[in-house]
Amino acid sequence: MSLSKVLTRAALGVQAPLVTVEVHISKGLPALTLVGLPETTVKEARERVRSAIINSGFTFPAKRVTINLAPADLPKEGGRYDLPIAIAILAASEQLPDAKLAHYEFLGELALNGALCGVQASIPAAMAALQAGRQMVLAEENQRDVGLIQQGETLVGKHLLEICAFLHNQSTLTVAYSQPEALQQESQDLSEIIGQEQGRRALEITAAGGHNLLLLGPPGTGKTMLATRLPGIMPPLDDQEALECAAINSLVSSRNLHHQWRRRPFRAPHHSASLYALVGGGAIPRPGEISLAHNGVLFLDELPEFDRKVLDALREPIESGEIAISRTRAKVTYPARFQLIGAMNPSPTGHYQGSHNRCTPQQVLRYLSRLSGPFLDRFDLSLEIPLLPSGTLSQKQEVSESSETVLKRVLAARQRQIERAGKINAHLSNPEIAQCCVLRQDDAIWLEAVLNSLGLSVRAWQRILKVARTIADLAGEETISRQHLQEAVGYRSIDRLLIFLHNSLE
Repeated sequence: MSLSKVLTRAALGVQAPLVTVEVHISKGLPALTLVGLPETTVKEARERVRSAIINSGFTFPAKRVTINLAPADLPKEGGRYDLPIAIAILAASEQLPDAKLAHYEFLGELALNGALCGVQASIPAAMAALQAGRQMVLAEENQRDVGLIQQGETLVGKHLLEICAFLHNQSTLTVAYSQPEALQQESQDLSEIIGQEQGRRALEITAAGGHNLLLLGPPGTGKTMLATRLPGIMPPLDDQEALECAAINSLVSSRNLHHQWRRRPFRAPHHSASLYALVGGGAIPRPGEISLAHNGVLFLDELPEFDRKVLDALREPIESGEIAISRTRAKVTYPARFQLIGAMNPSPTGHYQGSHNRCTPQQVLRYLSRLSGPFLDRFDLSLEIPLLPSGTLSQKQEVSESSETVLKRVLAARQRQIERAGKINAHLSNPEIAQCCVLRQDDAIWLEAVLNSLGLSVRAWQRILKVARTIADLAGEETISRQHLQEAVGYRSIDRLLIFLHNSLE
């Protein structure tokens, strides 16, 4: 037989489209032609595959070899096609039987001695193979990642010879298995925070409802410390969420995903991060920080120092929970449902009142204007984190609530939300807000008057209702009262600061 077909998977975002590796061996001068829109790394497979086949004790055909990676309009990159190409060449040259090839998909990079190396995006490929009713054959290096998939069987091997012996029915391959590490208690605990009771309360509301939070205050008041404690009071990932996160992370890392299983992602990019680093990009788009933070937390410290265009690019993903990246060669949609936590100083000097402040209201307003109004509108809560009162540090500190204690209240509040709407409050749609966040007439009139005085939008109205609904859930109450609304409106510090600065200039 001079023609063979082997199935494999490409990597296109979190999707793994099927690729058919076709090999035809014909008479002519020895040559190897590779077609099907291959990148440079794929073209280099001809040398890796030739050496791997020879060093494994097989014969590389001294004829004209044509390799087609179909479909031809799908971009292919990386060394993931080495193994299927080698299997297809051996089958076409009748050194391997082709009877079993239709039941398997092959994926892996080959070393020159024939050893199998791990590849990225192994989890989406293994999941797609299982859905198609076939078994994926991978390198043992990917075992701990694909073993997280609890359905079906994915096979792994160490060497090209092992795969060939399996296809000859001379041996068996190992079934991928991985035991995720037990989720450990976060080492960073809320009890370590001195004072800042209102900040702790805002953090609890943020975790319970899945809201976005902006922390505003002078340097050294605990804004970053509060933000890093948020994952410790968030519920662990469920099976579906954990698999989604593992699939995204497998696109950028090919090992050790079991360490992060069920752990909420926490991403904190530097303020010098580019647009593509944050939202993703490239000729064949790769996930950015917002996708790597899917189902977790994206923490942006020193918020005004980020480029304004970069921050404004987050506005649509915050609302839709996904990011669509279009390039000439490919269009990829990545999930990006994250909680945005921002931290910033109120002025260029870090202060806006007292002897430390050396800025005029115009300079402070210019500094805050680095953040667009529509972007600030995406925060459900904004809170001032002030300096601790004089004498606080010298007094004996009472033991504060631990993260474990707060987590119990967060879990109870989330359970109420799931039973009521099937989702947490931050993800409620407009019709669901109207159904779940019903106000008494006098409370609605009062809230509208407050919004008009602060100059807030309808989006702010909806976000205040969601926060008030979460506050009521934490209190175990079925209806939203004026008290819940007042507390929700109290978490609008940035709006009040902007109004104060505008009034100072008049």
